[in-house]
Amino acid sequence: MSILWLDFETRSRCDLTSKGVYNYAQDASTDVLCMSYAFDDEPVVTWRPSDPFPKSVRNHTGQIRAHNAAFERLIFWYVLQCNFQLEQFYCTAAQARANCLPGSLEDVGRAISSNMRKDHRGGQLIRALSIPRADGSFNDSPELIAEMIAYCEQDVRAMREISKAMRQLTDDELLDYHINERINDRGVLLDLPLAQAAIKYASVELEEIESLVQDITKGEINSVRSPRMKAWVMERVGPQALKMMEVYKDGEKKYSIDKSVRSNLLKFAEENPDEIPAYVADVIQCADDLWASSVAKFSRLGELADEDDHRVRGAFVFAGGSATGRASSYGAQVHNFTRKCAAEPDDVRQAMVRGHSIVPRFGKRVTDVLKGMLRPALIAAPGKQFVVADWSAVEARVTAWASNDPQAEEVLDTFRAGKDIYIREAAGIYRVPYEEIAEEYEQTDQSDRRQIGKVAILSLGFGGSIGAFAAMGRNYGVFVPESDARRIVDAWRRANAWAVRYWTKLEDAYTRALRNPGREFSAGRVTYLYDGQHLWYALPSGRILCYPFAKFEGDEITYIKAAWKPAADAKEWPRARLWRGLACENITQAIAHDLLRHSLRQLPDVVLHVHDEIVLETADPDAPNTLKQVMCTPPNWAAGLPLNAGVKVMTRYGK
Repeated sequence: MSILWLDFETRSRCDLTSKGVYNYAQDASTDVLCMSYAFDDEPVVTWRPSDPFPKSVRNHTGQIRAHNAAFERLIFWYVLQCNFQLEQFYCTAAQARANCLPGSLEDVGRAISSNMRKDHRGGQLIRALSIPRADGSFNDSPELIAEMIAYCEQDVRAMREISKAMRQLTDDELLDYHINERINDRGVLLDLPLAQAAIKYASVELEEIESLVQDITKGEINSVRSPRMKAWVMERVGPQALKMMEVYKDGEKKYSIDKSVRSNLLKFAEENPDEIPAYVADVIQCADDLWASSVAKFSRLGELADEDDHRVRGAFVFAGGSATGRASSYGAQVHNFTRKCAAEPDDVRQAMVRGHSIVPRFGKRVTDVLKGMLRPALIAAPGKQFVVADWSAVEARVTAWASNDPQAEEVLDTFRAGKDIYIREAAGIYRVPYEEIAEEYEQTDQSDRRQIGKVAILSLGFGGSIGAFAAMGRNYGVFVPESDARRIVDAWRRANAWAVRYWTKLEDAYTRALRNPGREFSAGRVTYLYDGQHLWYALPSGRILCYPFAKFEGDEITYIKAAWKPAADAKEWPRARLWRGLACENITQAIAHDLLRHSLRQLPDVVLHVHDEIVLETADPDAPNTLKQVMCTPPNWAAGLPLNAGVKVMTRYGK
């Protein structure tokens, strides 16, 4: 099969960064400056719009490879009116990410030390030729255009060499990439009047917040975005509150005022005004309001929405998660949407679009209301509905199953029997019968011990210890002395000895693999192999992932971390440490994502997916049953893995 390698350079009055590739490609002002291309290993040539369009390209029926291929595909479809099939496109950026390498052409070239690297001159040329002047005209300098053509041709050569140097996408991976692109093409409908109303409410609120902070602090802080904010709070809170601000990074104690810390401090302040004075709590609340990402998200959604049908497209990045291949989110950033939703979103929406007061009727603060309306701003098309389902405790199920340890069957049996896994964990920690904690929880609808069981499984399942338990505990309102935390950690590990054995087996397997290139070593249901450069691991599904350029550094194993970008003058890509807890977490998340990919292949109406959740937009009355059946039926490679999913039907996206 012949491969067409190509790259476009374009210009437009539509801003690509803010409006997204779908709006950019469909904008009437978008034109092609040049198309550089090559068939197979032939020399790279360039077409300009002043020349006849090459028939060899228009009639090509083989594969088309481009870096971030959605751009080239949409330019073909909407600007050049070349209706190539989606299945013809192969994205070399997706190929890089699937190999746990950086996605950008420049970065992947630097990471693998290829001799063919992206030319830095490109950014300057794009600013000069692709973006209009203040009067709306474009620069048509023949000299700059000639330089742009040379730059575009070099990109094609670099892309071709880098793609050939990497492991090729498997048929299944390419299928999953195309499914991802179909979901991106489908998009999801935005309630645009609601988004526009939210932006108006937010702008007024933000001005009031900044003014309030200056008044409360008597001018010591002009903005809660200032680095001075954290120090100001630390100087005014008591020792218990100060301890709640502690975080550990690489074993070193530091202090934070991030989202989870702010949330915990505000809860603590309600009952401990001697620790956190009311005026300090007010400043923390202001910071929480001002840093609320929902404001920016409403603006971003409004920019990305199609002018005609108001659908937001291109939200998902295939294999965006390094080391696991999980999808990530771009533009709309739906993976980072807060799970909090308004109780009566239709009532709130009506008030907002009419400009009525929304506090205190719908929340204490405007930002609280806006956070609760972020998910409900995504709506089903007329005549259709959202069918939403998420897997229940999928990571706990997958970790136990992946270990293939006989004792882990007890955990899986808990799920098979429909029992509460958090109660099971608490019973193991406190060495009491399951029924005792279950009765306590049933009678009061709450149980401190069950909550500790929940925090334990979420924080300790991937090799975490006291620091991880404390950090997770803060998210769920669980605060225990360090001595008690140590006892809980030890008790959980005794009750889940299978997990400790699994971590140890993983460490032994990948260490032995690195010391014995070319030989396979298995742990649980995963197999490692070191090829002399990369430490590969094969999942039960058959999908392959790796830790790129792994090596021993003293007693540690390190690898290049795709998500970490080096300084411009760095001689080597930043490296991360591989340890047994990270290996376990990567495997669990990768297998869980394989379950998602398996389900997406069977579902034609997906508009959103967020880790363990799938959203259909459909008019099919049987869709809830179909979705549940698909998600709860494990693929052949996952025999024995108990799955369960809760399904809801709604017209506005919610929890």
